[in-house]
Parts: sequence; structure tokens; C-alpha cells
Amino acid sequence: MSADDVRRAVQRIAHEIVERNRGPDGVVLVGLARGGTWLAERLTETIDAIEPGERPGLGMLDVSLHRDDISLRPVVPGSVSRLPGSVTGRTVVLVDDVLYTGRTVRAALDALNDYGRPRAVQLAVLVDRGHRELPIRPDYVGKNLPTRLDEEVRVSPDGVVLGEVVAEGAPQEGAPQDGSPAERAAQEERPHEERPQEERPHEGRSQGVRP
Repeated sequence: MSADDVRRAVQRIAHEIVERNRGPDGVVLVGLARGGTWLAERLTETIDAIEPGERPGLGMLDVSLHRDDISLRPVVPGSVSRLPGSVTGRTVVLVDDVLYTGRTVRAALDALNDYGRPRAVQLAVLVDRGHRELPIRPDYVGKNLPTRLDEEVRVSPDGVVLGEVVAEGAPQEGAPQDGSPAERAAQEERPHEERPQEERPHEGRSQGVRP
């Protein structure tokens, strides 16, 4: 996706949010730190342009302390959550740049309980890359992007880029691996090392003591 593709996807999602909720009144967009923050801001500005004078609420939510893998690795909050007051009785649209396993969204639902009881919770993502591990489905999607597990999706206002995740210690591209054809060919090209021959007695000579 190019920058223009991202812009068009944001506009389409903003229109869908307005249409589904019959206007932005009572709607709060909550960006999930960090990738969803800029996207929630863009959506808020776009909705304000669609419906002048009816700007939706805007907030940010850090879900670090609500993740289900907190016991497996040290977790340090990366941002400070801020919401425009209580969300009780309001429609909250969680916003993130990439939807992957669904575990970040699950953590966001838990974190949202600290701010009240919303009337409804919706989910908007710019990219849905698949590989879901929880029964979570977005309400608004910019683009469905099938990916492999070893690929990384980087999203910004400038576009969406796919890159491969290289495991630590993995051989670099072009380097011969153990037992590979390249290594065997290299070994065949090496000159054979000459082994020292054992000294053998000359035929016809006596091995006894010379007189």
C-alpha cells in the first residue's frame, strides 16, 4: 500500500464509522499504543471533515499491563493511557494499525473496563494480516493482506511494507549451509592432501644386522 492507498483507506473507514453509528455523536476513537495512535488521530480529523462540528472523542490506550504473556517476559508500559472521561454509555471504536493474533485487542478490552461500561465496542484496523489465535474480527478494515508467519508488517502514513523476520543465528542468504551442494562442491574443488607414506623395507634386503 502506498501513501495514497493509506489515505483512501482512512477516508473509507471514516465514512463507514459515520454511516454505521449514524453520525459521530457519542463515538470515541481509542488508538492502541503505539501503532493505532496516529491512525485514530487521522480518522478523527477525517470524520470531523465529513461531519463538521461533530468531532468524535479521541483517546489512547496502553495495554502492556493487560497482555496475557506478561508472566513470560518483562513488560514496561510504553505510553500513558488517556481517555476523554468515562466511556459508559458511549460507542468505543478501538483503532490499531495491524490486526494479527488478536491478543492485543483482547488486552485492550480488559483495559477498557477501567474506564466504564461502553454501550458498544467496535474495532477498526488498517491491515488485517490473518493468523488469528482468538475469535476476534474487525468491524472496519482498510485492507486484508495475507502474510506468512515469518513476515513483518510495517505500517505508517507513508504506506505498508512487508519484510521478512530473520531469526538470530540463521545463515545469511547465499552462504553455504552444512551439507549443502555449495559446500560439497567447494570441498571437491580442494586439492587432496597427500598423506605421508609409511616407510617400507626395500624388497630383497635383509632385515638382519649387517656383518
